[in-house]
Amino acid sequence: MFSELSLAPRYRLDDDSPWLKGIDPLRRYWIYVNGDPRSVLVLSGLSTQSLEAFKQAIRSFRTLAIGQELTLPAGLSDRLTIHCVANNCYAIADQSTGAEVWHLFDAESLESLLLTAHPDWQCSPEHLNLGRSLLTAAWGQVAVPKAA
Repeated sequence: MFSELSLAPRYRLDDDSPWLKGIDPLRRYWIYVNGDPRSVLVLSGLSTQSLEAFKQAIRSFRTLAIGQELTLPAGLSDRLTIHCVANNCYAIADQSTGAEVWHLFDAESLESLLLTAHPDWQCSPEHLNLGRSLLTAAWGQVAVPKAA
């Protein structure tokens, strides 16, 4: 499954089609799956408690070798697991659809996302609404399903 050469498409900062919708205040990554604006996915992002923990997470990411995985703390007691699939190809697993899907990133893109865990980072004002929209959607769902 792991290879030194991967021709699989991956999210890159210089993509022709925009794939990053934004990063909310809880450092969750909002991406357009395969650049499709009709398919938005939210991935838990790196969240650290101190500057030293942040630095260690970035160092650990930079030393990942092909076939290795790195599990990092994410917001709301989640975990972020990064798999090094190939040279300059990293995957974040997502199970929000019921089946595990790996979203592929190049090193530069994934490191840029991880850098938002820095204690001084602030999301852009227009991305504040991303977190609000998730909260609004949660309020619209039934807390207890009706009994049949």
